[in-house]
Amino acid sequence: MAAPWQQGLFWILAVVIAVSAIRVVTTRNVIHAALYLVGTLMGAAGLYMLLVAEFVAWVQVLVYVGAVVVLMLFGLMLTRAPIGKGEFDNDQRPLAALCALAVFGVTSWILIDSFGDKKIDFGGNIRSTTGDVGMMIFRDFVLPFEVVSVLLLAALVGAVVIARRDPQ
Repeated sequence: MAAPWQQGLFWILAVVIAVSAIRVVTTRNVIHAALYLVGTLMGAAGLYMLLVAEFVAWVQVLVYVGAVVVLMLFGLMLTRAPIGKGEFDNDQRPLAALCALAVFGVTSWILIDSFGDKKIDFGGNIRSTTGDVGMMIFRDFVLPFEVVSVLLLAALVGAVVIARRDPQ
């Protein structure tokens, strides 16, 4: 059974993640959205720490917060994207909210159906080491790992190509 402080910390992190994630998609300033994304990703790293997965938490911080968000900000600066308040609103908000609600409902139903009343054991009986995680990443999950790196490279090259276009 989880200690009361663990449950309290979980709920604090869950609220931080939820508020930050909502602000990522509702803020009108792109830079603020990237910074809210940092809050969301750091909250996820906090959850990994709570689950006694320190290596995964630090990988989350280094790869996602340190690399992906910096790449996003770098791409924004290169493309000269509008940073301030812009008029991006349109009449598709109700449809987008309905789609988001449907995705949330289906995902929740799948999770509840799959896991039901199972409890997470915080007993610390983890037998995997950092070496085991490394072997899983570079042996068992090498294809998804490489796909993500190619995707990040394509995003960077795309940002440079867009930034280098001559104005018309």
